[in-house]
Amino acid sequence: MALTTVPDPTRRGTGSARAHAPHGVAGRIRQSEGLAGYVFLSPWLIGLMAITAIPMLLSLYLSFTNYDILTPFSEVEWVGFANYERMFTSDPSYWHAVRVTLTFALVAVPLKLAAALGVALLLNRAWRGVGLFRSLFYLPSLLGGSVALAIVWVNMFNRDGAFNSMLALFGIEGKPWVNDPDWALETLMVLAIWQFGAPMVIFLAGLKQVPTELYEAASVDGAGRWRQFRAVTLPMLSPVIFFNLVLETINGFQGFTAAFVLSNGTGGPVDSTLMYTLNLYIKGFTDLEMGYASAMAWVFLIAIGVITAVFFSTGRFWVHYSDGEDR
Repeated sequence: MALTTVPDPTRRGTGSARAHAPHGVAGRIRQSEGLAGYVFLSPWLIGLMAITAIPMLLSLYLSFTNYDILTPFSEVEWVGFANYERMFTSDPSYWHAVRVTLTFALVAVPLKLAAALGVALLLNRAWRGVGLFRSLFYLPSLLGGSVALAIVWVNMFNRDGAFNSMLALFGIEGKPWVNDPDWALETLMVLAIWQFGAPMVIFLAGLKQVPTELYEAASVDGAGRWRQFRAVTLPMLSPVIFFNLVLETINGFQGFTAAFVLSNGTGGPVDSTLMYTLNLYIKGFTDLEMGYASAMAWVFLIAIGVITAVFFSTGRFWVHYSDGEDR
């Protein structure tokens, strides 16, 4: 006689059903968590698309056209690489702006980093009131590239400014620094160097991570302060130096506000402060050559990318990390 198995009504399901049920619940939980994540990210994603990605793609398209802001998009003429050809072959103001920007970056960035490191070394001690001095030295960086700071700087270095008044106390005759083609760019360099607070704070944080045992061992070996700086401080700070160098180089090439305020948006006197970004602004919004300005912007982006890539490719020769591996 065949026996028939009667299902037990008290059992909730078969073994396979019980095995798959938790996975189904977990999958739904993961889906709901993923959806919640995208909801929280949506403001950033919308901003990325609307403010960054779409405008960049649009500017790339405009760089191959003769768009001039006043012309409707339906009437924009495609000119191919004509803007890029003009940039490299027949626009002397472009190469002048490149030279001015390179001069500014090559002088201001190293001096700014040197000032930041020097002050960080002085403030890396347990002095009374050292926190106040750290705040005071960092304060100029909080102002950033503000228009108000640039206006104050221009008034300080004009013929009747505070700087000439200070020189007069020592019997030195001043000059209109901001209106002198030989000194206007140097005035902007001094402003950039003065705002060394941000890299100073980063250097100070890096100095706090240098083990004191290394200085003690170097002192036992007879190394003086300068030898300790060269053999201990600089190698241990090399990742921080690399970080500051990349950031400040990019910031140096992007200088705009101070040059715009000093020259009233013209790059004067005699184009001595015609930075690359200011020249780009003039082409796009003063001369209404937005297609040409877009081409300049893309060349600028590629140039900064190449410079950054060079830094990263050469960094493995002089950047040393605490784990003993160079990257």
